[in-house]
Amino acid sequence: MIISIEDKPAPTAHSVKITLDTLTVDLTDGRTISVPLAWFPRLLHGTREERNNWRLIGRGDGIHWKDLDEDISVENLLAGRASGESQASFKKWLATRSRKKKRPAPRSPRPRT
Repeated sequence: MIISIEDKPAPTAHSVKITLDTLTVDLTDGRTISVPLAWFPRLLHGTREERNNWRLIGRGDGIHWKDLDEDISVENLLAGRASGESQASFKKWLATRSRKKKRPAPRSPRPRT
């Protein structure tokens, strides 16, 4: 007996939702994937505004967060792979965020007299 398997295109993302503890991605094939936000420490440590500032990349093959310098592929989500970032890289990123938060706000220019 010969079984034919159709080559179907890989599913892509078409929408993303993030709660305080979950990343949920709706796929073009009708599935929804939900994973713990803890799998992606940059998302976990981001603000709500940063987490909600995402865009699809590669026609939905992945998701990019510019403010957090994070990219997640649908392929890795489907495979159940958490972030592969090293602890050293993540600690460096956290330190950079801390320095940015400590910068004083820019001063308003003084009116000319």
